[in-house]
Amino acid sequence: MAAPTPRTAANRRFDLHRPQIFRVPQNVVRACVLALGSIALVVAAVAWPASAGANATVSKHHHEHHVKKPKLKRNKSLLLGINIPSGASEAEAATAISAAKAIHSRVVRIELRWAALEPVQGEIAPDALAPLENIVNTAAANGLRVITLVQGTPCWASSAPAAIESACVPGAESQANAWPPSNDATFGTFLAKLAAQYRSKLDAIEVWNEPDYAGENYLAGPNKAEAYAGLLKAAYPAVKAVDPEISVLGGAFVGSNGIFLRDLYADGIKGYYDALAVHFYTDTLASLRAIHEVQKQYHDTKPLWLTEVGWPSCYPAEKTQKEQSCVTPKVQAENVVNMTRTLAHTSYVGAEVLYKLTDAGGEDFGALTATGAQKPSFTAIAGVFASPFGNPSPVILRVRHKHGKLIASGSAPVGDLVELEVFKHGKREYLSIFGLTRFNTYSATLPAALGTKGLKIRIHQEGMAPRSGATAHA
Repeated sequence: MAAPTPRTAANRRFDLHRPQIFRVPQNVVRACVLALGSIALVVAAVAWPASAGANATVSKHHHEHHVKKPKLKRNKSLLLGINIPSGASEAEAATAISAAKAIHSRVVRIELRWAALEPVQGEIAPDALAPLENIVNTAAANGLRVITLVQGTPCWASSAPAAIESACVPGAESQANAWPPSNDATFGTFLAKLAAQYRSKLDAIEVWNEPDYAGENYLAGPNKAEAYAGLLKAAYPAVKAVDPEISVLGGAFVGSNGIFLRDLYADGIKGYYDALAVHFYTDTLASLRAIHEVQKQYHDTKPLWLTEVGWPSCYPAEKTQKEQSCVTPKVQAENVVNMTRTLAHTSYVGAEVLYKLTDAGGEDFGALTATGAQKPSFTAIAGVFASPFGNPSPVILRVRHKHGKLIASGSAPVGDLVELEVFKHGKREYLSIFGLTRFNTYSATLPAALGTKGLKIRIHQEGMAPRSGATAHA
């Protein structure tokens, strides 16, 4: 299973340690790009119609307000699952599958290394095959299916430069494994064998891991989009020729700016996947929307599968893990519920696969500790996977006076940016778009020029209608 990609300055959109606030005067129309690193979010500063929600009166004490969310359309096809350890003994596989079944997971996801399974061309290594057999067969016996991410080119197939390839040891991890194969057909042949071996026990095969990542960790070499397109074009027909019911997941990318996806479209990937897999840990909902917008521009109607998303419950002992903001166990549980409920009403998302079942290797993303103890998120996942169609938590708005200014603060469900608007005499005078803290809270001081009276203040998630948020009057 792939660990979360470190979010460096090159691939991180926003630092969620504190709100990122962008203010736009009413007479300015702003457009920027939802992207990684220093590139910001596409926003057009256009006026919204007035909210029909109830209002809160502002005094020297603060008032809290939210409105009932409108009824949302259910995404009944959403596939729910969780990432589990890959290198499992028979007993470990039984424990993991039992836990996955207890939380009402329909699928489990693992990582499979081609380099480990086929260290010599045409020969499957029994020691590497055993953990896969344990998981796939135990899952099938319990009514669960498996999504397997496949990556890692064997030494014999790698296109790595000679200096790197010469250090490659069959069966051992090497930098040469990150390079694509010299002949993509060899990858297709391997996937065909995998599909033939397990057929209906596999729900999907995810092709490679985060090929758009800026480093050389996963897909090395030049022209990454072209190289990845070659892998996908070899994988899809090979799998479908064996079992058309196994889904082939393309993409597997971590970036939400759409650049890599546009390059993939230019390299002709349409028609070679059943869904696009994405790994979005930060601003998850905003990132999904951004990629979906790119899909629409290219008339791509395939669903998005969120095959990695999660939050490390390491706060306050640590502030970050894998450059993801640590949260408390309680917030981790709340995030799981709110994210799943939101995706259960998001029609273009086909799957949510949480990262992950069990803490390991200094990562506290799990619903279980490394010793197998249940965190609050374990119970939360079980509840929301069994009944995912409730509404997420409401947006909360509190407005108070401080030193002659108004301060708007509150909270919102995880994963999206929020828009804070101020209206005066029916005209919008102020717009601020920002991310939430690690605890899904916010606090913003309104400009003194707005005054403190005769104002309507409204806040909502960027991906939701304004009336779904909260409104207050000063």
